[in-house]
Amino acid sequence: MHKAGDVVFGGLFLVHFFSVSPDLSFTSEPQSTICHSFDVLGFRRAQTMAFAIDEINRNPNLLPNVTLGYSLYDNCAELGIGFRAALSLVNGEEEQFILNNTCVGTPPVLGIVGDSSSTRSIAISSVLGLYRVPMVSYFATCSCLSDRPKFPSFFRTIPSDVFQVRTMIQILNHFGWTWAGLLVSDDDYGLHAARSFQSDLVQSGGGCLAYIEVLPWDNNPTELERIVDVMKKSTARVVIVFAHESHIIHLMKEVVRQNVTGLQWIASETWTTATVLQTPQLMPYLGGTLGIAIRHGEIPGLKEFLRQIRPDQHHNNSNGNSMVNQFWEHTFQCRFAPPPAGWMEAGGTLCTGQEDLEEVETELLDISDLRPEYNVYKAVYALAYALDDMLQCEPGRGPFSRHSCGNLKRLEPWQLVYYLEKVNFTTPFGDQVAFDVNGDVLPIYDVMNWLWLPDGRTEVQNVGEVKRSAFKGEELTIEENKIFWNHESKKPPQSVCSESCPPGTRIARKKGEPECCFDCIPCSEGKISNKTDSTECTSCPEDFWSSPQRDHCVLKKTEFLSYHEPLGICLTAASLLGTCICAVVVGIFIYHRKTPIVRANNSELSFQLLLSLKLCFLCSLLFIGRPRLWTCQLRHAAFGISFVLCVSCILVKTMVVLAVFKASKPGGGASLKWFGAVQQRGTVIVLTSIQAAICIVWIVSASPAPHKNTQYHNDKIVYECAVGSTVGFAVLLGYIGSLAVLSCLIAFIARNLPDSFNEAKLITFSMLIFCAVWVAFVPAYISSPGKYSDAVEVFAILASSFGLLLALFGPKCYIILLRPERNTKKSIMGRGI
Repeated sequence: MHKAGDVVFGGLFLVHFFSVSPDLSFTSEPQSTICHSFDVLGFRRAQTMAFAIDEINRNPNLLPNVTLGYSLYDNCAELGIGFRAALSLVNGEEEQFILNNTCVGTPPVLGIVGDSSSTRSIAISSVLGLYRVPMVSYFATCSCLSDRPKFPSFFRTIPSDVFQVRTMIQILNHFGWTWAGLLVSDDDYGLHAARSFQSDLVQSGGGCLAYIEVLPWDNNPTELERIVDVMKKSTARVVIVFAHESHIIHLMKEVVRQNVTGLQWIASETWTTATVLQTPQLMPYLGGTLGIAIRHGEIPGLKEFLRQIRPDQHHNNSNGNSMVNQFWEHTFQCRFAPPPAGWMEAGGTLCTGQEDLEEVETELLDISDLRPEYNVYKAVYALAYALDDMLQCEPGRGPFSRHSCGNLKRLEPWQLVYYLEKVNFTTPFGDQVAFDVNGDVLPIYDVMNWLWLPDGRTEVQNVGEVKRSAFKGEELTIEENKIFWNHESKKPPQSVCSESCPPGTRIARKKGEPECCFDCIPCSEGKISNKTDSTECTSCPEDFWSSPQRDHCVLKKTEFLSYHEPLGICLTAASLLGTCICAVVVGIFIYHRKTPIVRANNSELSFQLLLSLKLCFLCSLLFIGRPRLWTCQLRHAAFGISFVLCVSCILVKTMVVLAVFKASKPGGGASLKWFGAVQQRGTVIVLTSIQAAICIVWIVSASPAPHKNTQYHNDKIVYECAVGSTVGFAVLLGYIGSLAVLSCLIAFIARNLPDSFNEAKLITFSMLIFCAVWVAFVPAYISSPGKYSDAVEVFAILASSFGLLLALFGPKCYIILLRPERNTKKSIMGRGI
């Protein structure tokens, strides 16, 4: 089909499905290629280009004073025919074609719209690119055509398979399908799509391919049976198919034979809208298919243009074998004169050219779903806008050498390539058209769904779209409520190799299997994962621990010897009981202060001893409750000083008993002058001051302080008082122990004195109890973890304090309260008994 013009654009369309190629040997006579099996849709696409050029010629705002022409060729679905057609389009009579001259034959074209096949586009564009002849394809999607160095003048108004692959991956992610099978055709389209799918799926981390199978070109029953068997045995419920209609037809025959149902099919744009597959026999298997379709668009005025087609307007060759004539013969099942031999005898009719297209059912006039035609429309306008921009160039400010511009008298195809790279316009349907650095258009797809109606019919409905803008990036929109799912649940199927790992677990890859096949391992103690499908568990902060479900961190439980727990309550009660007993004893001694048993052996020391025991009982309370700095510093100091005061009093008492006994012997009176009341008081103060000095040095140099100990329990924080200096603590205890041992030794020496009430015996017994308690304390304290070490120390304090209190003051209180007749000087001195 040809139309003259100031500038001519070429077009390559598939108007016939098959061809009989001529013998191209040098010995044979030249022959014409015979094409057959007319394709109405291919013819409609060619007519869409003719309509677009006619519309541009009528537009006063686009290319004014320039008339566009076209030269359209049929490639007959053959690479050789399409390649020869492209060379015919660009082949001119002269190196530079001057439009004003009259030339014989079809003028060379400035740009080509086509081809519809990736394989043909690769072959044609690789040659046209050498001469920078622009080629704008409306249907070639192979990602390989985005290789700019190899195809420098190739553009397309259909998105690359790279974007189609990313769109399918987005759909997989949207529905949570991480396990899918991939079927591809054995050509550039399918094999490049497979490579893109594998690489992009790995990069996105959104899933894995259970299998990849290449569909044979011919109907190979053995291979197809093997492929369908793989699909049947696989756990993947989603099948993605990058192939042509013919491949799917052969494949579905085997799918029906093996009755493989329950699969969710995802179709590439080549067969998403293929009506040949939408049959009642196939819908039980293909119903609910999701597919990627070329953007649907509306072209106002196209239907009226198509209605005006008449064969008598296109009799432009001697055979009458034009595209329009063949369409007419195909549609009305007639033949133009002269008819083929035997046609009339067989009952055929002659075409008059006056037949009415409205009276027959033809796909030509069905413009309700324009997809490839819309891309053809955009391709023609892209060339037109690029030419318009070039012709509006101001001389001296052009982009070419010496700031020159393109000239209508001397147009060069490479000049149009420059402007095509910068073209940017919006269609009447509202879609933006612009090319990136690789010649790819801003991608946009419709997401389609095969709706299986109750009456058996099939409707391909639009359920979403995917588009990328220059500012917002890629956006997927899906209306899930409109989707028909061909499954019993009427919901999206599950297609995963392994179920998602819930929070609290991590993924453990299975050796030798794809990434999507894994086990879920619970996080170890102290670690969590708060997301689904976590690859690792993260440790909780120091003061936190993992919850039982291992999905979040919780504040660790704090442990210390508390007033609110049974152990703390018992120890507190014992401490207060001891304090009260001391107070009662003090009261008894005050009340009976003039009795001999109270006055014996320096009653002042007895009161000091009771006061120190009271302090010992009370200091144990500092070990109970939440440790704080002041309690940590005070507890050991108060404990050490109280016990030294107590033991000092006992030591002085023992020394006084021994001195009194020696003074009773001849010549021993001098010993008493060293143990008067002042000396006794001074000795107690000096001995206690030494312990106070030890405590001050300890607190100043290495002060005890609260400490969070996590070594005992991982899930608990044990609050304790760190001693700061082990040496300081050891010196404190050692000093108490040395005084206690000394008191015990002196009391042991004085145990056999002749007094009836010999206090040395009581001191010896009390010191033995004291030493036994604190000797047992050391290993018990070291081996007790956490709060129990404090409990052990409190117990030791209380046990030793009760031991001293009962051993020293129990017998005296017994005599005072129950045996007052023995509370006399004679009884105490042993006379009269």
